[in-house]
Parts: sequence; structure tokens; C-alpha cells
Amino acid sequence: METIANTLRGNPELALFLSLAIGYTIGNLRVGSFEPGAVLGTLFAALLVGQFVIDIPDAMKSAFFLMFMFGIGFRTGPEFFHSLRSSAFVQLGLILVFALTALIVTWSAARALHFDRGTTAGLLAGAQTNSTALGSATSAAARLNIDASARTRVASEVAQAYALTYVLGVLLSVWFVPNVGPRLMGVNLRDSCRKYERQSESGTHADSMNSAFRALTVRAYRLPATLVGKSVREVETQWESGQRVIIPRIRRGDSVIEATATTQFRAGDVIVAAGRSSALVADANPLKEEVNDPALVDMPFVPADLVLTNSSLGGQSLSYIAEHLGARGIFLTDLQRGGRDMPFLQSTVIERGDVLSVTGNRSEIDRIAAEVGYAVYPSASTDIRLVAASIFLGAVVGLPALVIGGVRLGLSVSGGVLLAGLTLGYLRSIKPKFGGIPNPSAILLESLGLAGFIGCVGLQSAPGIVTQIRHLGVPLLLAATLVTLLPPIVTILVGYYVAHMPPGVLLGLCAGSGTSAPTLAALQKAADSKVPTLGYGLACATGNVLIALLATLLLTMGN
Repeated sequence: METIANTLRGNPELALFLSLAIGYTIGNLRVGSFEPGAVLGTLFAALLVGQFVIDIPDAMKSAFFLMFMFGIGFRTGPEFFHSLRSSAFVQLGLILVFALTALIVTWSAARALHFDRGTTAGLLAGAQTNSTALGSATSAAARLNIDASARTRVASEVAQAYALTYVLGVLLSVWFVPNVGPRLMGVNLRDSCRKYERQSESGTHADSMNSAFRALTVRAYRLPATLVGKSVREVETQWESGQRVIIPRIRRGDSVIEATATTQFRAGDVIVAAGRSSALVADANPLKEEVNDPALVDMPFVPADLVLTNSSLGGQSLSYIAEHLGARGIFLTDLQRGGRDMPFLQSTVIERGDVLSVTGNRSEIDRIAAEVGYAVYPSASTDIRLVAASIFLGAVVGLPALVIGGVRLGLSVSGGVLLAGLTLGYLRSIKPKFGGIPNPSAILLESLGLAGFIGCVGLQSAPGIVTQIRHLGVPLLLAATLVTLLPPIVTILVGYYVAHMPPGVLLGLCAGSGTSAPTLAALQKAADSKVPTLGYGLACATGNVLIALLATLLLTMGN
């Protein structure tokens, strides 16, 4: 054992990657509906490995944190800047209510229980399950105008309090928001989401895009005599509303021709029908005689992601965009905003930077992409030069600070890098050729950067964790219960009875304000709907930054 300890002490980078390996393994374990996740798993692993008393260079910790700040900024940039529109003011107001309630409850509990400032910041970050707040507060500890050993102690207190309160925060939020939240409003969550979906669908007709994810199929049929002389458009509209089918190809004699909306059918034609299985097996299907024609059915359909950058289409519903573009030959299979799946009802409002996953004919995808913004086809290329330059320039912008009463006021290096990521992500959403960073690469920067940083913090904080548990265990957990539950209670009451927000969207906003993806998953399961996601995205992007700033404020203004 001593040989292992000496090896890790002499090679701290090995201790970090050992913590990452163990942490990601722990993070993938599931107990009921609870899954620790990579960040908490890595923190637990680092606290265990760190019992060997390993000295971690601050530069290594900072490098990982800057990677994380850039990654999260780049992914949430479009949504963050779009949230500044007046149409989002109600949601922004409720997110602010949530954050300020969390701040007041945390500060009050800390004063009553005599917590130090590191523990106070860690309490807010852990109870609100906000890993960004943990990183921001720990990073801010390194800039405090105190001696080096005191800065290390404060950073350790932040991490230890976070480790003790995070699990409780997750469990309470996952239980409270989907189960007690609807009772505070006197509603049935599933029924209210169904009602919202019906109201969203009423009066809209999205003939050129699917309104829900369904399996697609392609079949060949012999043309019935009753359809001879009709156009492709006339036949495609014979299915019931919402049962969209397209006819992209026709076999006429020995030739295969590409069909257009005005192509007229002739006797003896064999046609291809592409659509959802439910449409093609329905009794309303006017095509009865299915034939085996592999060559005709073998169409060059390709998957692609359409990124919306057209400002005239941003803020419009899916049904409007579908009708405006007159899309034929493509199907919408998924909608993502900031890397999160969104429900795509006909009335779903699309924002610039949203990614519409489609499948269909390459030429039709390219035509639609020219109207929407641009198409991204499968690629693994990442512009590393742009990533490195953005992190450097952001850090330089964040360096200047004003010192008042011993407190440094400024963006800070990490804040500058976050701003650079937010700006670059937003610019790419409106200028498609700017910033060649695929979403998976941004997710890797965010995930590995934060896990690496937390691993470093855990290794540094490990020696004092046992003492912290003995000294503050029960009071800290009681305070965490209040900090976790009171913000959603206040936000639900204000949001439902004052702002009259739909229950499913409001509960999603509470999950997002607390940056709790497990709570969103529990909401979607309880509601059997993706409606809560409509409130989650903006709240997560904005709440993430707000809680991080407030945790840093608690740390820098403490005694």
C-alpha cells in the first residue's frame, strides 16, 4: 500500500486519472431512479484516493476548469442570449425568484448555524446540485486576499460541503418537484400536460413535418386504377390529418423517376410511399396492393442536423416553418436545444441555434438548409485552434479586476472564458461557418473539464473530509433540506397563482433553475410527456450562471 501511495504522491496526474476512472464507474451506477453522475462519482473517488495526501498543482486544476467553462458557455450561448428577449421575461423573472430565494435561505441558515464562508458556498452549490457553482466558488477561493494556506482551507470547505449536500439535494428534488409540486397547484401533472399538448396542437396543421417521433418506413405499392391521372400532391393529401406520407419515386415501365408534387400518375405505375408505420398500415391508406421492389425502395436517404440561424424563422412555430418551407422528402426525427431533447409539437417555438435532426433526400435537405441556416452531416472535425484561442482571449479579458476593501471585483479568468464560450456559441448560431466545434466535442470539453477539476479539488480536500462530517454533518444536512425545498415551493406558488404558467412548464423551470437533469427525467416520466422540457432549457442555462455567481458572492463577501 505504501508503494501505491508513494507512486501517486510522486505522480499526482496518475491520482487524478485514477479518480476519473473510478468516478465515471461510480457515476454510471444506478440505485432506483438515482444515478450519481460523473461529477459526484469523481468527487467521491477523489476524496477516497486523496486520503493518501496528494499534492495537486493549482495549474492543473485551473486548466481543467477553463475547459469546462468554455464548453458549457459554448453549448448554452444561443439559449442564454435568446433569453434576453422580452418574450422570455416571465420565465426570467421566475428563475430570478428561484435563485434569490436560494440565496436568502442559504445566507439565513449559514448565519443561524455559524457556517464559515466556504461551507456556505458549498451548501448552496450542493443543495442546488450546481456543479458550475462548485467550480466557480472553488476557483474564487484561489483569488481571496488571504494567505495561501487559508485559501486552500476555504476551497476544501467548499468541496466538502458540496460532497455532503449534493446527494441529499438530488434525492429531495427528484422526489419533491414531480410529486409535491403538482399538489401545491392542485393539478394532476399528467392530465395538465395532456391538456397543454391538445391546446398547442389546436388550429395548426404541420403537413410537412412530423409532430412526434415515430418510426419511419418505406414501402412500394402498385397504383390503384382510381388514382390514375391524379398528381402526387393530391394523393399525398388523402391520408388523415397528421398522417403524413410522401411519394418520392415512381417506377414507370423499366425506368425509375423522381417524383415532384405536380407529377401525374399513369396506369401501371409502381410508387414508393414513405412515412410513419401508423400511416401506412391504417385503413385510410389509399394504396392497397403492396409489391416487392427493392431497387425502387432503395432510396438515398441520409441523416442530417439542420441548425436554425435564419432570424426571420427564429421565434416561429414548427407548423409555420413547415408550411413556409414547403418541405418534401424529409422527416423531422428529433429537436434539440442546448444539447437537450425538446418536444416537437406543431406549436413548439423554434429558436436560433436549435438543431432539427432530419432524414431524407440529400438534395431536399440542402434546399431546406439554405432557408433554415445550415446542415451538419456526420463529422468528427473540431477546430482546436479556435477553442484554444477563445480560452486564451477570454482569460485575458477576465484578468483585470478592481480591488475594493480587499475584495477583487471583476470577471476573473474563469468568468472571461465563460463569456468567450457564450459569445462564440451564440455567434455560431447566427453565422454557421463560424466556429467548427461539433456538439459532442463541446460536451466532452464540459464533462471532462468539470470532472477533472472536481477530481483535483477532491484530492486536495480529502484529508479534512472526516473532520468536516463530524463537525457539521447533521446541521449541514438540515440546512441543505431547506435550501433544496424552499426555492421550488416559492417559485411554484408565484409561477402558478401569479404568473399563471402551465404546470408542466413551471415544474420544468424549477428543475432547470436547480440544474437538476434527474428531476427533469423524473418529471417527464411522471407526466409521460416532454412538456416539462419547455421550461427546463432556459432555466438551466440562466440558472446555472445565476447560482454560480451567487455562490461566488457568498464566498467572497463572507468573513
